[in-house]
Amino acid sequence: MTDPLRVLILDDDFRVGQLHQGIVDEHPGFTVTDTVRSLAEARDSIRSSRPDLLLADVFLPDGDGIAFVRESGVDAILISAADDAPTVRRALRSGTVGYLRKPFERRALSGLLDRYVRYRNLLAGDRALRQEDVDRALAILHGAGEPVSLSRSATEQLVLAALGDGEASAAEVGERVGISRATAQRHLAALAARTVVKVRLRYGATGRPEHRYAART
Repeated sequence: MTDPLRVLILDDDFRVGQLHQGIVDEHPGFTVTDTVRSLAEARDSIRSSRPDLLLADVFLPDGDGIAFVRESGVDAILISAADDAPTVRRALRSGTVGYLRKPFERRALSGLLDRYVRYRNLLAGDRALRQEDVDRALAILHGAGEPVSLSRSATEQLVLAALGDGEASAAEVGERVGISRATAQRHLAALAARTVVKVRLRYGATGRPEHRYAART
């Protein structure tokens, strides 16, 4: 099991920061390292905890959140009441991986966190990336689904690579490849129908049995 991604929350309103922390805490792929209210505190926290992701407001009492994101070099989701086009364009130029307008529904941030995990998983490691991998990562991050340029055969190759020499569920394969569970299930089922992969049922103490997939050798 991989370690959860570390999140630093930066918002000058303590109540809002706690609200954001509650949403992050509900996601098993993340852990909050700190919730701070100023850029000075955020700089100290980054040095000490080295977060993977920053959730930051744009307007802060001691400076500009967008400039701080660019300075920090940490992946960031900017969260702000600002809805003017120049601010959003400036945020996107800073390298932010997401922009949410306040107020927003909990599922909006939760969904963005889900996509960020898949994006990180797809771009993990030091391997060379194909254009299809880059297209997929960008599509996932922006919630666009699978890019049109990605062929089914390319997807199946990624699914098989994700299985490796072991076995995995559709959810596990989807997380490794950066696709949804439903998409992984569809490709695994097609591979199983062609006897490229084998399937077994794993029965737990309760609930429905889980399908486990492995490549045929």
